[in-house]
Amino acid sequence: MPDAAYGLVVLAHGDCVGGATACDCPGHRRVAALLVRAGLGTLLLDLVTREEARDRHLPFDIVLLARRLRAATRWARDETRLPVAYFGSGTAAAAALEAVALDPGIRAVVGCGGRPDLARPATLAAVHVPTLLAVGARDTRILCLNRLAADWMHCEHRVAVLPGAGSVPEDPAARDEVARLAGEWVTAHLGAARGTPVG
Repeated sequence: MPDAAYGLVVLAHGDCVGGATACDCPGHRRVAALLVRAGLGTLLLDLVTREEARDRHLPFDIVLLARRLRAATRWARDETRLPVAYFGSGTAAAAALEAVALDPGIRAVVGCGGRPDLARPATLAAVHVPTLLAVGARDTRILCLNRLAADWMHCEHRVAVLPGAGSVPEDPAARDEVARLAGEWVTAHLGAARGTPVG
């Protein structure tokens, strides 16, 4: 939490494959560091425990993950009194969209090589916050699924295609670009909401 933070970004991790957690994910750490430098607080959050991840179905229970994300958001708001944005990769991208459809207070969402298509179509249509979906150009299946999800959205949204990148969470070259895009997206929307200059 930097001094005089004007917002908080919850970086949600929907899986613990191989025991990895949100804090183990280089992409999440890189984005968190950039956002802190931009004056935003960050919370790295695992939506499943290492033990739960042994059940390969649980990370795909989007309603459960969204419920946990909303509970963590209530706690974070009570602690910080700051406006909140979400950053989610994998199934956490869908959980973030499910959560914001029920929470008018979330200011922005970023999906990182995620699976927003796992959110229900009615949920995607109900999302009201600016949403950025970042996907590697060579990750063709995930790119197609992100575009399908974006087609359901009526809010401000963008599918950012990263040239030459494969799976964004696993591609070190793509992480910096995702961190830059996420920083610009969140800073623009949270900064504008709080009257804070961007840049």
